Amino acid sequence: MKTGLITSSTYQKHDTGQGHPEQIARVSVIVNNFKKLRNKNLLWKKPTKVSDEIILTTHNSDYINFVKNSFPKEGYSSLDGDTIISPGSKHATFDAVGSIITAIDGVEKKEFKNAFCPVRPPGHHAENNKAMGFCIFNNIAVGANYLIKKYNYKRIAIIDFDVHHPNGSQDIFYENEKVLVISTHQYPYYPGTGSEKEKGKYNNICNIPLPAGTNSEQYLNAFEFALKRLKEFKPEFVLISAGFDAHEADPLAQFNLKTQDYYHITQRILETSKLFCNGKVVSILEGGYDLKALQDSTKRHVDALIEFN
Repeated sequence: MKTGLITSSTYQKHDTGQGHPEQIARVSVIVNNFKKLRNKNLLWKKPTKVSDEIILTTHNSDYINFVKNSFPKEGYSSLDGDTIISPGSKHATFDAVGSIITAIDGVEKKEFKNAFCPVRPPGHHAENNKAMGFCIFNNIAVGANYLIKKYNYKRIAIIDFDVHHPNGSQDIFYENEKVLVISTHQYPYYPGTGSEKEKGKYNNICNIPLPAGTNSEQYLNAFEFALKRLKEFKPEFVLISAGFDAHEADPLAQFNLKTQDYYHITQRILETSKLFCNGKVVSILEGGYDLKALQDSTKRHVDALIEFN
């Protein structure tokens, strides 16, 4: 079976302004690279329109209406100090959420074995009723709640290897025993959350904080704790918040991972998940701000998804 690649051209209309690190080129370099490679094991698909009902499992109605009414008719507006929006941001925002729903449905219907969603804006910092850190809706959280509501799953694992802690994902699922959130991240660093003491009501939050300067060997050793927790949880479906800003070339953080590490991280997640959910894995783009590192690292991430059987 093939690997799904779910994306939409609307990301190009989400203009964050000159000099903003969460720029249009982040997805362009990924998509153009995969187009150039013409890998026959990839199944390209566009996201379907996502309903408010699906988003309401994660964000409250006041916040959804606030977001809908925030997109400017011209120029720029901001939802927080970092999260800039423009007229075209609306379609990109809703397509980003729609991509993970389309990816999940595709895996469930056996259209493809697993999937990667190279979309923007990212999502893991967005809380129930608050945008922050470039994120508007929490795409991965909407996906997890969709799996629970639509497919009646009882154990969903979210693995977040972005260099920043997913405060939004943690906030949304802090008291939900059906969802395990595992995060490796630079600490202390933005957004300031993510200590080992934050465990969730049902011991369903697993934070693995690591210091600035963490290298490949140190990271991969620490990642064994994530895999151990994953095995204990026995997930029925695995969602990956795939941020690539722990790369040594990334300008927004101080980890020193190499491009090849993303292949190994993904491979380990897949091998572990195979034991419990037959490799049902969907990943979605979060951070990653050096364009060359992002292009190369996402290729290695997808290589692992394609090779898995």
